[in-house]
Amino acid sequence: MAVSGYEEILKYYELHETIGTGGFAKVKLARHLLTGEKVAIKIMDKLALGDDLPRVKIEIDAMKNLSHQHICQLYHVIETSKKIFMVLEYCPGGELFDYIVSKDRLSEEEARVFFRQIVSAIAYVHSQGYAHRDLKPENLLIDEEHNLKLIDFGLCAKPKGGLDYHLNTCCGSPAYAAPELIQGKAYIGSEADIWSMGVLLYALLCGFLPFDDDNVMGVYRKIMRGKYSIPKWLSPSSTLLLNQMLQVDPKKRITVKHLLSHPWLMQGYSDAVLWQSKYALAHLDEDCVTELSVFHKQSRETILELISEWKYDQMSATYLLLQSQKARGKRVCLKVPCQTAHASTTQSSGLESEKTMTHEGMPDCSEVLCVFESVDFSDAASLLQESLLEEFILHTYRTKQNSRHDAQLDDTEFTLSTAVTRKVASKKQENKENVDTESGLGNEILFVLPAPETPFTTNKNEMQVHTIPYQAPAFKEKQFTRVTPVKKPTKPTNTDELTAAEVLPERRCYSVESDLDQAHVDGSQKKRKAKIFGSLERGLDKVITMLTPSKKRRSTRDHPRTLKAHYNVTTTQLLNPDQLLNEIMTVLSKKNVEYVQKGYTLKCQTRSDFGKVTMKFELEVCQLSKPEVVGIRRQRLKGDAWVYKRLMEDILSSCDM
Repeated sequence: MAVSGYEEILKYYELHETIGTGGFAKVKLARHLLTGEKVAIKIMDKLALGDDLPRVKIEIDAMKNLSHQHICQLYHVIETSKKIFMVLEYCPGGELFDYIVSKDRLSEEEARVFFRQIVSAIAYVHSQGYAHRDLKPENLLIDEEHNLKLIDFGLCAKPKGGLDYHLNTCCGSPAYAAPELIQGKAYIGSEADIWSMGVLLYALLCGFLPFDDDNVMGVYRKIMRGKYSIPKWLSPSSTLLLNQMLQVDPKKRITVKHLLSHPWLMQGYSDAVLWQSKYALAHLDEDCVTELSVFHKQSRETILELISEWKYDQMSATYLLLQSQKARGKRVCLKVPCQTAHASTTQSSGLESEKTMTHEGMPDCSEVLCVFESVDFSDAASLLQESLLEEFILHTYRTKQNSRHDAQLDDTEFTLSTAVTRKVASKKQENKENVDTESGLGNEILFVLPAPETPFTTNKNEMQVHTIPYQAPAFKEKQFTRVTPVKKPTKPTNTDELTAAEVLPERRCYSVESDLDQAHVDGSQKKRKAKIFGSLERGLDKVITMLTPSKKRRSTRDHPRTLKAHYNVTTTQLLNPDQLLNEIMTVLSKKNVEYVQKGYTLKCQTRSDFGKVTMKFELEVCQLSKPEVVGIRRQRLKGDAWVYKRLMEDILSSCDM
């Protein structure tokens, strides 16, 4: 049973591994069930947030009002009694900070590309009356097209008197804080953002901070003086730009307006920085609206009205994700999620496959059921078959997989059991009387499949339910329900009726055609039914083959993962992964870094002198496919970014690689 608070999010998304953690929040990789698109879900505990809860509200309000090509898109907001879920655009490239770590420092050409995007985002934010107030490389993510996306608007401000209105709250990261904030003076948010952008540009070009010290007060003293070193590799034009941004007197600082066409930012470009948003939310995409209209069986006008409300609910999320699909050249298409387990949790190393996995190793039901596209479900009994097919598939799969009852997360936050409800009705029945069957995974599995062994004299509109106990080898007592038409001896036999009887899993290969030969039906009816059930049987064989786990899926992590080359992976000269793993563990012990080994992954943390955890990070020995070498994947989970950078450099340089 899912832990209270997660039920709502699991209606729409499939949760995967944690990709980031913060003070009172964690970020999980997830997949939107209707579109199949990857998203990042920021999960916050309301009780743990305490006094910081208003910050979350500010962040949500800001992201609802800001829509820009260099700002991380908000798709969906779900609030329960215990949790707040923010569904955000997934940026697989990670933090800009990690990119700096991997490169040591960026060339002026590459730094210029990134900085133009930062200027574009901030100019737009300021044009909307907001000041970000927490600009740093950790709050800029890299998307799959290597573009930057600004995140974390929890400290942003929108002064009621306009952007020129003075603020008083001292906030943000000390290393990026403007002098006027440190002095406790009233300040203008946009001017403070320019200073932070100067520190950020310095970090891009130099690979370290302009104002740094082991002591926070030491950092503040350096910021107040505004003195920093100028490395020899900086060009005169970049040095000039840094000087214009890192002015202690905010009135002497360059403005965003002048940054847009600054000579350093114009090198290699014919146009000034484009800051206007490319997203026109007022104009809705016709293809996306049409797809939603068809899927929900609603008029286009109704769908347009629902989207235009921008409630950042399931409708908003689905539209925006469809729009994202189209922008990337993918087909605009919604799929029906598996109803038997439409939302599950999976702990994996990544979403390498485009399949939606509803159970561990089990394909998405929409994919499974496509095997039966050729089946002509044209009459009542066939419709009965179609609607209950998933139960039969699930039972067959569970019989083979009873030892793998629930997919488990490494950190075991919750497990899921989703109730299954099926409604079956005859097309020809005017009152549409339904027979509802309900079951929970691993308890009662209910299904109905026709097996024409004994023709009945029946009336279509009257049904009665019989329950037949059945003892399956891998389960406790199961109950399989069959739906049998009520006999009316006074009426003549109706040859148009299909019989319905229970079919057990081990009888799936029973000859349906030979049964039909025994049935008292006319030739054309027999031929049509044989085609239907023969096609269904062949389809079931394909499904069972698909659902049978291969040996590859059962492979244990007795060897490192094979990853693509990435900037957060450091290549080594060692070819033996076990030797490299032992080398890293030796160095971690010498550096007093605590770690827990799980396969080829080391979950590490450091503590202060008082025992408080100051940093968490992961190191993983991996195999790179191109070139075929052994590497070390790094990921910071918690702690000061620049302290982490120095520690990584220390650890990696100490390893005999």
